[in-house]
Amino acid sequence: MGSPSVSPSSASHAFDLIGVGSPIMDLLAPVPEVFLRQVPGDKGGMVLVDSAEMQRIVSLLAFPPATSTGGSAANTTYNAARLGLRTTFLGKLGHDDLARRYRQSFEAAGVDGSRFKIGAQPNARCLALVTPDAQRTMRTDLGAAVTLDPAEISPADFAGVRHAHIEGYLAFNPALADAVLASARAAGCSVSLDLASFEVVHASRDWLLRQFDLGLDVVFANEDEIRALFADRTAGYDELARQLAARGPVAAVKVGRDGAWIAQGRELHRIEPVRVPDAIDTNGAGDSWAAGFLAGFLNGLSLPRSGALASLVGAETVRHLGPLIPDDPWRELLPRARALAAQT
Repeated sequence: MGSPSVSPSSASHAFDLIGVGSPIMDLLAPVPEVFLRQVPGDKGGMVLVDSAEMQRIVSLLAFPPATSTGGSAANTTYNAARLGLRTTFLGKLGHDDLARRYRQSFEAAGVDGSRFKIGAQPNARCLALVTPDAQRTMRTDLGAAVTLDPAEISPADFAGVRHAHIEGYLAFNPALADAVLASARAAGCSVSLDLASFEVVHASRDWLLRQFDLGLDVVFANEDEIRALFADRTAGYDELARQLAARGPVAAVKVGRDGAWIAQGRELHRIEPVRVPDAIDTNGAGDSWAAGFLAGFLNGLSLPRSGALASLVGAETVRHLGPLIPDDPWRELLPRARALAAQT
């Protein structure tokens, strides 16, 4: 389902945005808090597992999980398309029914599917265990997605694209992440990076800091990720946003129910949250927030206005199970998004 743009897009490129990451089919399961005792690892994080461990956890569920297209950059790309950006996606699908359903869903939302690559393995899956406090604990079997090879990536994948949005999970494979960023930069794309999880930052901190030196245009982080990046447990999030912006990018630091801080150079903006009394699932909310921000930012809105649009879309996401906003709420959300973008 395509949607009118919240603001006119640049006509000088075929695409406003390419998402880069793992096209993962999400498996969505509400669980009681006690269920997590059977799942090794920290609550609220993302841990890679093999197919056997995935099957073990799924077998413990009281009911079969629901399904939705997922993946961090993929969620952002999908929502950006619904907000009117011309989007495409780079990642490796599997060779099974889940992969076919994934591509069909993306193309139905208006995302160009011509830059997907196809692997021989089953499609990637991510099980999101959603506890009653709306937190999600994720376990991911990357399947075909993890077989994407640096040699398959070139500047041609980014031709005609204005902006590349890359998920931090790629940093688990530094050679692949380097190939993606080098190709995007060679094609003339501006680049945003979502730090994705505190596990990514802990495992890849030195790599991330090198990327700041090479140049990133926008970096998205949540509370845990920004604290892990700077190894600072005491500074306020406004100060951490300033520290990140001092390294060059627009710093977008999301602080959940408390909104966000956006910093660029010496600018610092407090983004008020959109209050949601009926939140049921935070899965994908940060990705939706990034989509709203990029839809505003790439269409020339101010940082505060882009942040307000981000908060609007992110807040709607937590009202629904899974990382994507259903069709009917989207139809109600889009006029509010357009009105916000049109404000002077």
